[in-house]
Amino acid sequence: MGKCYQIARARSRRTARIVNEVLTENGQAIMPLVELIESGQVLIQDFMASVGQAALQAVLDLSVQKVAGPAHQGRRGGPIRRHGTQQGAVCLATHKVRVEKPRLRHRGGGEVAVPAYEAMRDNPAFGERVGKAVLHGVSTRHYSAVVPDVAEACGVSKSSVSREFIESSSRQLEELAQRRFDDLEIPIVYIDGVHFGDHRVIGAIGVDSKGYKHVLGVAEGATENQVVVRGLLENLVAVGLDPSQQRLFIIDGSKALRAAIDSVFGSNNPVQRCRQHKIENVIGYVSKELQPQLKSVMRAAYKLEAKEGISKLKTQARWLQQEYPSAAASLLEGLEETFTINRLNLPPELRRCLGTTNVIESPTSGVRLRTGRVTNWQSGDMVLRWSASALMTTEKNFRRIMGYDQLWILKAALDENQGVWDGQKIAA
Repeated sequence: MGKCYQIARARSRRTARIVNEVLTENGQAIMPLVELIESGQVLIQDFMASVGQAALQAVLDLSVQKVAGPAHQGRRGGPIRRHGTQQGAVCLATHKVRVEKPRLRHRGGGEVAVPAYEAMRDNPAFGERVGKAVLHGVSTRHYSAVVPDVAEACGVSKSSVSREFIESSSRQLEELAQRRFDDLEIPIVYIDGVHFGDHRVIGAIGVDSKGYKHVLGVAEGATENQVVVRGLLENLVAVGLDPSQQRLFIIDGSKALRAAIDSVFGSNNPVQRCRQHKIENVIGYVSKELQPQLKSVMRAAYKLEAKEGISKLKTQARWLQQEYPSAAASLLEGLEETFTINRLNLPPELRRCLGTTNVIESPTSGVRLRTGRVTNWQSGDMVLRWSASALMTTEKNFRRIMGYDQLWILKAALDENQGVWDGQKIAA
Protein backbone atom coordinates (compact mmCIF):
# COMPACT_ATOMS: atom_id res chain seq x y z
CA MET A 1 0.00 0.00 0.00
CA GLY A 2 2.90 2.34 0.82
CA LYS A 3 4.34 1.91 -2.67
CA CYS A 4 1.01 2.93 -4.25
CA TYR A 5 0.98 6.12 -2.23
CA GLN A 6 4.59 6.83 -3.25
CA ILE A 7 3.69 6.34 -6.89
CA ALA A 8 0.63 8.58 -6.54
CA ARG A 9 2.67 11.28 -4.83
CA ALA A 10 5.45 11.00 -7.41
CA ARG A 11 2.99 11.34 -10.28
CA SER A 12 1.32 14.27 -8.56
CA ARG A 13 4.67 16.05 -8.06
CA ARG A 14 5.68 15.35 -11.65
CA THR A 15 2.37 16.70 -12.97
CA ALA A 16 2.64 19.80 -10.78
CA ARG A 17 6.21 20.41 -11.98
CA ILE A 18 5.21 20.15 -15.65
CA VAL A 19 2.27 22.53 -15.19
CA ASN A 20 4.46 24.95 -13.27
CA GLU A 21 7.11 24.94 -16.03
CA VAL A 22 4.50 25.54 -18.73
CA LEU A 23 2.85 28.42 -16.87
CA THR A 24 6.21 29.99 -15.97
CA GLU A 25 7.49 29.81 -19.54
CA ASN A 26 4.26 31.42 -20.74
CA GLY A 27 3.94 33.84 -17.86
CA GLN A 28 3.07 36.82 -20.02
CA ALA A 29 -0.10 35.07 -21.18
CA ILE A 30 -1.53 34.82 -17.67
CA MET A 31 -0.09 38.08 -16.29
CA PRO A 32 -3.42 39.95 -16.75
CA LEU A 33 -5.13 37.32 -14.59
CA VAL A 34 -2.41 37.65 -11.93
CA GLU A 35 -3.01 41.39 -11.82
CA LEU A 36 -6.77 40.86 -11.44
CA ILE A 37 -6.17 38.47 -8.53
CA GLU A 38 -3.80 40.89 -6.83
CA SER A 39 -6.31 43.70 -7.17
CA GLY A 40 -9.08 41.52 -5.72
CA GLN A 41 -11.19 41.64 -8.89
CA VAL A 42 -10.98 37.86 -9.44
CA LEU A 43 -11.32 35.18 -6.76
CA ILE A 44 -8.67 32.49 -6.66
CA GLN A 45 -11.42 29.84 -7.00
CA ASP A 46 -12.57 31.45 -10.26
CA PHE A 47 -8.99 31.63 -11.43
CA MET A 48 -8.41 27.95 -10.71
CA ALA A 49 -11.69 27.01 -12.40
CA SER A 50 -10.74 29.02 -15.49
CA VAL A 51 -7.24 27.53 -15.66
CA GLY A 52 -8.65 24.04 -15.14
CA GLN A 53 -11.24 24.53 -17.87
CA ALA A 54 -8.60 25.84 -20.26
CA ALA A 55 -6.29 22.93 -19.39
CA LEU A 56 -9.03 20.40 -20.13
CA GLN A 57 -9.73 22.07 -23.47
CA ALA A 58 -6.01 22.12 -24.29
CA VAL A 59 -5.74 18.38 -23.53
CA LEU A 60 -8.62 17.68 -25.92
CA ASP A 61 -7.06 19.83 -28.65
CA LEU A 62 -3.71 18.08 -28.29
CA SER A 63 -5.44 14.69 -28.41
CA VAL A 64 -7.07 15.77 -31.69
CA GLN A 65 -3.66 16.72 -33.09
CA LYS A 66 -2.28 13.27 -32.29
CA VAL A 67 -5.09 11.67 -34.29
CA ALA A 68 -5.61 14.13 -37.15
CA GLY A 69 -2.29 15.99 -37.19
CA PRO A 70 -1.81 19.77 -36.97
CA ALA A 71 -4.50 21.96 -38.46
CA HIS A 72 -3.46 23.61 -41.74
CA GLN A 73 -5.53 26.46 -43.08
CA GLY A 74 -6.68 25.78 -46.64
CA ARG A 75 -5.19 22.29 -46.86
CA ARG A 76 -7.13 19.05 -47.27
CA GLY A 77 -5.09 17.24 -44.62
CA GLY A 78 -4.96 13.46 -44.09
CA PRO A 79 -7.62 10.74 -44.02
CA ILE A 80 -9.09 12.11 -40.76
CA ARG A 81 -10.37 15.66 -40.72
CA ARG A 82 -11.80 18.03 -38.16
CA HIS A 83 -15.55 18.47 -38.15
CA GLY A 84 -16.29 21.34 -35.77
CA THR A 85 -17.22 20.97 -32.10
CA GLN A 86 -20.20 20.03 -29.95
CA GLN A 87 -21.18 20.30 -26.29
CA GLY A 88 -19.75 17.51 -24.15
CA ALA A 89 -18.87 16.70 -20.55
CA VAL A 90 -15.94 15.00 -18.83
CA CYS A 91 -15.66 13.49 -15.35
CA LEU A 92 -13.66 15.10 -12.59
CA ALA A 93 -13.19 13.77 -9.07
CA THR A 94 -16.61 14.86 -7.84
CA HIS A 95 -18.60 16.17 -10.78
CA LYS A 96 -18.87 16.64 -14.52
CA VAL A 97 -17.60 19.69 -16.37
CA ARG A 98 -18.90 20.91 -19.71
CA VAL A 99 -16.36 21.18 -22.52
CA GLU A 100 -16.33 21.90 -26.22
CA LYS A 101 -15.78 18.45 -27.64
CA PRO A 102 -13.84 18.49 -30.94
CA ARG A 103 -15.33 16.28 -33.64
CA LEU A 104 -13.33 14.15 -36.05
CA ARG A 105 -14.53 12.27 -39.12
CA HIS A 106 -13.02 9.92 -41.67
CA ARG A 107 -12.80 11.53 -45.05
CA GLY A 108 -15.00 8.75 -46.43
CA GLY A 109 -17.56 9.20 -43.61
CA GLY A 110 -17.92 7.98 -40.05
CA GLU A 111 -17.15 9.56 -36.67
CA VAL A 112 -13.69 9.16 -35.11
CA ALA A 113 -13.31 9.15 -31.31
CA VAL A 114 -11.08 11.66 -29.53
CA PRO A 115 -9.00 9.43 -27.19
CA ALA A 116 -8.64 11.94 -24.32
CA TYR A 117 -12.37 12.73 -24.32
CA GLU A 118 -13.34 9.04 -24.23
CA ALA A 119 -10.88 8.38 -21.40
CA MET A 120 -12.24 11.24 -19.28
CA ARG A 121 -15.88 10.54 -20.09
CA ASP A 122 -15.93 6.78 -19.42
CA ASN A 123 -15.00 6.97 -15.76
CA PRO A 124 -17.07 4.33 -13.85
CA ALA A 125 -16.00 5.79 -10.50
CA PHE A 126 -18.20 8.82 -11.20
CA GLY A 127 -21.34 6.70 -10.98
CA GLU A 128 -20.16 5.27 -7.66
CA ARG A 129 -19.60 8.78 -6.26
CA VAL A 130 -23.02 9.91 -7.41
CA GLY A 131 -24.54 6.80 -5.79
CA LYS A 132 -22.84 7.60 -2.47
CA ALA A 133 -24.07 11.18 -2.60
CA VAL A 134 -27.65 10.08 -3.27
CA LEU A 135 -27.49 7.45 -0.52
CA HIS A 136 -26.28 10.04 1.95
CA GLY A 137 -29.50 11.97 1.50
CA VAL A 138 -28.66 14.30 -1.36
CA SER A 139 -31.73 14.70 -3.50
CA THR A 140 -31.16 14.07 -7.19
CA ARG A 141 -33.10 17.25 -7.77
CA HIS A 142 -30.52 19.29 -5.81
CA TYR A 143 -27.30 17.42 -6.55
CA SER A 144 -25.80 20.41 -8.36
CA ALA A 145 -25.91 22.33 -5.06
CA VAL A 146 -23.32 20.07 -3.47
CA VAL A 147 -20.68 19.89 -6.17
CA PRO A 148 -17.77 22.19 -5.47
CA ASP A 149 -17.88 24.10 -8.72
CA VAL A 150 -20.36 26.67 -9.96
CA ALA A 151 -23.59 25.26 -11.37
CA GLU A 152 -22.92 26.35 -14.93
CA ALA A 153 -19.70 24.33 -14.99
CA CYS A 154 -21.55 21.10 -14.14
CA GLY A 155 -23.24 18.88 -16.67
CA VAL A 156 -25.44 17.35 -13.96
CA SER A 157 -29.22 17.19 -14.08
CA LYS A 158 -31.84 15.29 -12.09
CA SER A 159 -32.26 12.74 -14.85
CA SER A 160 -28.54 12.19 -15.35
CA VAL A 161 -27.90 11.73 -11.63
CA SER A 162 -30.79 9.27 -11.42
CA ARG A 163 -29.42 7.45 -14.43
CA GLU A 164 -25.94 7.32 -12.90
CA PHE A 165 -27.39 5.95 -9.66
CA ILE A 166 -29.42 3.29 -11.46
CA GLU A 167 -26.26 2.10 -13.18
CA SER A 168 -24.21 2.26 -9.96
CA SER A 169 -26.79 0.47 -7.78
CA SER A 170 -27.38 -2.14 -10.49
CA ARG A 171 -23.66 -2.90 -10.45
CA GLN A 172 -23.73 -3.24 -6.67
CA LEU A 173 -26.76 -5.53 -6.79
CA GLU A 174 -24.99 -7.66 -9.38
CA GLU A 175 -21.82 -7.65 -7.26
CA LEU A 176 -23.82 -8.83 -4.24
CA ALA A 177 -25.47 -11.58 -6.30
CA GLN A 178 -22.08 -12.82 -7.53
CA ARG A 179 -20.42 -13.06 -4.12
CA ARG A 180 -19.09 -16.46 -3.06
CA PHE A 181 -18.60 -17.72 0.50
CA ASP A 182 -17.13 -21.18 -0.14
CA ASP A 183 -13.90 -20.38 1.70
CA LEU A 184 -15.58 -18.81 4.75
CA GLU A 185 -16.81 -20.65 7.80
CA ILE A 186 -20.05 -18.88 8.73
CA PRO A 187 -21.50 -20.30 11.98
CA ILE A 188 -24.07 -17.50 12.46
CA VAL A 189 -26.76 -16.21 10.09
CA TYR A 190 -29.09 -13.30 10.90
CA ILE A 191 -32.25 -12.88 8.81
CA ASP A 192 -34.69 -9.98 9.08
CA GLY A 193 -36.85 -7.73 6.91
CA VAL A 194 -37.06 -3.98 6.27
CA HIS A 195 -39.99 -1.99 4.84
CA PHE A 196 -39.70 0.30 1.81
CA GLY A 197 -43.13 1.90 1.44
CA ASP A 198 -45.48 -0.91 0.42
CA HIS A 199 -42.52 -3.17 -0.39
CA ARG A 200 -40.43 -5.31 1.93
CA VAL A 201 -36.92 -6.67 1.53
CA ILE A 202 -35.41 -9.57 3.46
CA GLY A 203 -31.72 -9.34 4.22
CA ALA A 204 -29.32 -12.03 5.40
CA ILE A 205 -26.07 -11.23 7.20
CA GLY A 206 -23.54 -13.88 8.12
CA VAL A 207 -20.85 -13.80 10.81
CA ASP A 208 -17.64 -15.71 10.14
CA SER A 209 -15.58 -17.57 12.72
CA LYS A 210 -13.51 -14.45 13.43
CA GLY A 211 -16.57 -12.30 14.12
CA TYR A 212 -16.62 -10.34 10.86
CA LYS A 213 -20.03 -9.63 9.31
CA HIS A 214 -20.88 -10.17 5.65
CA VAL A 215 -23.98 -9.26 3.63
CA LEU A 216 -25.04 -12.63 2.24
CA GLY A 217 -28.02 -11.66 0.12
CA VAL A 218 -31.32 -9.81 -0.25
CA ALA A 219 -34.73 -10.75 -1.60
CA GLU A 220 -37.90 -8.77 -2.18
CA GLY A 221 -40.76 -9.97 -0.01
CA ALA A 222 -41.76 -10.55 3.61
CA THR A 223 -40.37 -13.09 6.06
CA GLU A 224 -43.92 -14.46 6.28
CA ASN A 225 -43.77 -15.47 2.61
CA GLN A 226 -42.38 -19.02 2.56
CA VAL A 227 -41.68 -18.99 -1.19
CA VAL A 228 -39.56 -15.84 -0.87
CA VAL A 229 -37.64 -16.91 2.22
CA ARG A 230 -37.03 -20.37 0.80
CA GLY A 231 -35.68 -18.78 -2.37
CA LEU A 232 -33.34 -16.57 -0.33
CA LEU A 233 -32.06 -19.52 1.71
CA GLU A 234 -31.58 -21.68 -1.39
CA ASN A 235 -29.54 -18.85 -2.88
CA LEU A 236 -27.35 -18.81 0.25
CA VAL A 237 -26.59 -22.48 -0.38
CA ALA A 238 -25.88 -21.69 -4.04
CA VAL A 239 -23.28 -19.03 -3.10
CA GLY A 240 -21.37 -21.33 -0.80
CA LEU A 241 -23.10 -21.90 2.57
CA ASP A 242 -22.76 -25.64 3.10
CA PRO A 243 -26.16 -26.97 4.34
CA SER A 244 -24.41 -29.88 6.06
CA GLN A 245 -22.56 -27.50 8.38
CA GLN A 246 -24.52 -26.76 11.53
CA ARG A 247 -24.98 -23.08 12.30
CA LEU A 248 -27.03 -20.80 14.52
CA PHE A 249 -29.86 -18.85 12.84
CA ILE A 250 -31.19 -15.69 14.49
CA ILE A 251 -34.57 -14.72 13.05
CA ASP A 252 -37.48 -12.36 13.73
CA GLY A 253 -39.88 -15.16 14.71
CA SER A 254 -41.65 -15.75 11.38
CA LYS A 255 -43.13 -19.25 11.12
CA ALA A 256 -42.57 -19.31 7.36
CA LEU A 257 -38.90 -18.43 7.81
CA ARG A 258 -38.54 -21.07 10.51
CA ALA A 259 -40.06 -23.71 8.22
CA ALA A 260 -37.83 -22.65 5.32
CA ILE A 261 -34.69 -23.07 7.48
CA ASP A 262 -35.75 -26.64 8.30
CA SER A 263 -36.48 -27.33 4.63
CA VAL A 264 -33.23 -25.94 3.19
CA PHE A 265 -30.66 -26.41 5.96
CA GLY A 266 -32.27 -29.23 7.96
CA SER A 267 -34.16 -29.36 11.24
CA ASN A 268 -31.06 -29.93 13.35
CA ASN A 269 -29.86 -26.32 13.20
CA PRO A 270 -30.46 -24.30 16.38
CA VAL A 271 -32.69 -21.27 15.83
CA GLN A 272 -32.81 -18.27 18.15
CA ARG A 273 -35.95 -16.13 18.04
CA CYS A 274 -35.26 -12.41 18.41
CA ARG A 275 -36.07 -11.48 22.00
CA GLN A 276 -36.63 -7.83 21.15
CA HIS A 277 -39.26 -8.76 18.59
CA LYS A 278 -40.88 -11.09 21.10
CA ILE A 279 -41.00 -8.42 23.82
CA GLU A 280 -42.49 -5.84 21.44
CA ASN A 281 -45.11 -8.31 20.21
CA VAL A 282 -46.19 -9.31 23.72
CA ILE A 283 -46.36 -5.85 25.31
CA GLY A 284 -48.36 -4.62 22.32
CA TYR A 285 -51.34 -6.57 23.68
CA VAL A 286 -51.33 -5.06 27.20
CA SER A 287 -52.11 -1.63 28.61
CA LYS A 288 -49.40 1.05 28.59
CA GLU A 289 -49.29 1.02 32.38
CA LEU A 290 -48.38 -2.68 32.41
CA GLN A 291 -45.86 -2.59 29.57
CA PRO A 292 -42.72 -1.51 31.54
CA GLN A 293 -43.30 -4.18 34.19
CA LEU A 294 -43.90 -6.95 31.65
CA LYS A 295 -40.83 -5.90 29.68
CA SER A 296 -38.66 -6.08 32.83
CA VAL A 297 -40.03 -9.53 33.72
CA MET A 298 -39.22 -10.92 30.26
CA ARG A 299 -35.72 -9.42 30.18
CA ALA A 300 -34.96 -10.81 33.64
CA ALA A 301 -36.18 -14.28 32.61
CA TYR A 302 -33.91 -14.31 29.54
CA LYS A 303 -30.87 -13.98 31.83
CA LEU A 304 -31.72 -17.21 33.68
CA GLU A 305 -30.89 -20.76 32.72
CA ALA A 306 -33.25 -22.15 30.09
CA LYS A 307 -35.48 -24.30 32.31
CA GLU A 308 -35.86 -21.67 35.00
CA GLY A 309 -36.42 -18.83 32.53
CA ILE A 310 -39.04 -20.76 30.56
CA SER A 311 -40.80 -21.70 33.80
CA LYS A 312 -40.92 -18.05 34.90
CA LEU A 313 -42.43 -16.91 31.60
CA LYS A 314 -45.00 -19.72 31.56
CA THR A 315 -46.09 -18.54 35.01
CA GLN A 316 -46.31 -15.00 33.61
CA ALA A 317 -48.42 -16.28 30.72
CA ARG A 318 -50.88 -17.92 33.11
CA TRP A 319 -51.17 -14.62 34.97
CA LEU A 320 -51.87 -12.79 31.68
CA GLN A 321 -54.33 -15.40 30.38
CA GLN A 322 -57.48 -14.07 32.04
CA GLU A 323 -57.19 -10.36 31.20
CA TYR A 324 -54.82 -10.42 28.20
CA PRO A 325 -55.21 -13.79 26.44
CA SER A 326 -53.60 -12.54 23.21
CA ALA A 327 -50.51 -11.43 25.15
CA ALA A 328 -50.33 -14.84 26.84
CA ALA A 329 -50.60 -16.66 23.51
CA SER A 330 -47.91 -14.45 21.98
CA LEU A 331 -45.60 -15.06 24.92
CA LEU A 332 -45.96 -18.85 24.70
CA GLU A 333 -45.60 -19.02 20.89
CA GLY A 334 -42.03 -20.13 20.10
CA LEU A 335 -41.04 -19.60 23.75
CA GLU A 336 -38.41 -22.35 23.77
CA GLU A 337 -36.59 -20.84 20.82
CA THR A 338 -36.09 -17.56 22.65
CA PHE A 339 -33.84 -19.55 25.03
CA THR A 340 -31.72 -21.37 22.41
CA ILE A 341 -28.54 -19.48 23.28
CA ASN A 342 -29.11 -20.29 26.96
CA ARG A 343 -29.30 -24.01 26.17
CA LEU A 344 -26.06 -23.74 24.19
CA ASN A 345 -24.39 -22.53 27.42
CA LEU A 346 -22.87 -19.45 25.76
CA PRO A 347 -21.17 -16.74 27.84
CA PRO A 348 -23.23 -13.59 28.65
CA GLU A 349 -21.30 -11.35 26.23
CA LEU A 350 -22.13 -13.61 23.30
CA ARG A 351 -25.75 -13.92 24.41
CA ARG A 352 -26.14 -10.15 24.24
CA CYS A 353 -25.50 -10.03 20.50
CA LEU A 354 -27.00 -13.42 19.61
CA GLY A 355 -30.30 -12.91 21.42
CA THR A 356 -31.69 -10.37 18.96
CA THR A 357 -31.50 -9.46 15.28
CA ASN A 358 -29.94 -6.10 16.19
CA VAL A 359 -26.84 -7.03 14.20
CA ILE A 360 -28.92 -6.95 11.02
CA GLU A 361 -31.29 -4.23 12.21
CA SER A 362 -28.37 -1.87 12.68
CA PRO A 363 -27.37 -1.99 8.99
CA THR A 364 -31.01 -1.84 7.92
CA SER A 365 -31.35 1.33 9.98
CA GLY A 366 -28.45 2.57 7.88
CA VAL A 367 -30.47 1.55 4.83
CA ARG A 368 -33.45 3.56 6.13
CA LEU A 369 -31.17 6.54 6.75
CA ARG A 370 -29.79 6.39 3.23
CA THR A 371 -33.18 5.86 1.59
CA GLY A 372 -35.29 8.06 3.85
CA ARG A 373 -35.73 10.74 1.19
CA VAL A 374 -37.42 8.31 -1.21
CA THR A 375 -41.21 8.55 -0.99
CA ASN A 376 -42.20 6.75 -4.17
CA TRP A 377 -40.94 3.18 -4.45
CA GLN A 378 -41.95 2.47 -8.02
CA SER A 379 -41.03 -1.20 -8.33
CA GLY A 380 -39.50 -4.21 -6.66
CA ASP A 381 -36.41 -3.79 -8.86
CA MET A 382 -35.93 -0.27 -7.53
CA VAL A 383 -36.30 -1.50 -3.93
CA LEU A 384 -33.77 -4.29 -4.46
CA ARG A 385 -31.25 -1.96 -6.09
CA TRP A 386 -31.50 0.66 -3.34
CA SER A 387 -31.41 -1.83 -0.48
CA ALA A 388 -28.45 -3.74 -1.97
CA SER A 389 -26.55 -0.53 -2.62
CA ALA A 390 -27.27 0.83 0.87
CA LEU A 391 -26.34 -2.47 2.55
CA MET A 392 -23.10 -2.70 0.59
CA THR A 393 -22.29 0.90 1.58
CA THR A 394 -23.14 0.24 5.24
CA GLU A 395 -21.11 -2.99 5.20
CA LYS A 396 -17.92 -0.96 4.88
CA ASN A 397 -18.52 0.31 8.44
CA PHE A 398 -19.30 -3.10 9.94
CA ARG A 399 -17.46 -4.01 13.11
CA ARG A 400 -16.90 -7.44 14.55
CA ILE A 401 -19.67 -8.71 16.79
CA MET A 402 -19.46 -8.34 20.53
CA GLY A 403 -17.70 -11.31 22.13
CA TYR A 404 -16.07 -12.41 18.86
CA ASP A 405 -13.12 -13.80 20.80
CA GLN A 406 -15.53 -16.30 22.44
CA LEU A 407 -16.97 -17.66 19.19
CA TRP A 408 -14.94 -20.81 19.69
CA ILE A 409 -17.39 -21.68 22.49
CA LEU A 410 -20.29 -21.46 20.03
CA LYS A 411 -18.32 -23.56 17.53
CA ALA A 412 -17.70 -26.22 20.18
CA ALA A 413 -21.40 -26.24 21.15
CA LEU A 414 -22.47 -26.60 17.50
CA ASP A 415 -19.99 -29.42 16.91
CA GLU A 416 -21.17 -31.18 20.06
CA ASN A 417 -24.79 -31.05 18.90
CA GLN A 418 -24.05 -31.80 15.24
CA GLY A 419 -26.95 -33.83 13.85
CA VAL A 420 -28.72 -34.22 17.20
CA TRP A 421 -29.98 -30.74 18.02
CA ASP A 422 -33.69 -30.66 18.70
CA GLY A 423 -34.82 -27.53 20.50
CA GLN A 424 -38.26 -28.89 21.37
CA LYS A 425 -36.88 -32.18 22.71
CA ILE A 426 -34.16 -30.56 24.79
CA ALA A 427 -36.58 -27.95 26.14
CA ALA A 428 -38.86 -30.71 27.36
